[in-house]
Amino acid sequence: MTNQTSDKGLSGERQALAYLQQFGMRPVCQRYRCPYGEIDLVMLDGECLVFVEVKLRARGRKNDGVSAVTMSKQRRLIRAARSYLGQHPTELPVRFDIVEITGEGVFHLPNAFEGSEW
Repeated sequence: MTNQTSDKGLSGERQALAYLQQFGMRPVCQRYRCPYGEIDLVMLDGECLVFVEVKLRARGRKNDGVSAVTMSKQRRLIRAARSYLGQHPTELPVRFDIVEITGEGVFHLPNAFEGSEW
């Protein structure tokens, strides 16, 4: 990943974090990395642990970023989440959200996909 791409990713994550915090979600971890991949944000939403994938599409339209979270990407996120949970066990329910940032605004898609099938 180039520095420019990395900077854009960090900018998107900061925007997503600020947006989610406006709705009472609390940050737990940013940019969790493991051999299976990376989770952009880990948040608490009440009594639920949320793994958040952030998609920044400066020139895109609504749903351009969501469509980029393919089944393959979902599998990588789920494996990374399992790794995180192995290191940080919890009894809390978990979910997977997507935050998409486009020229049209910030869109939060809670429970964007299930993790139980993998």
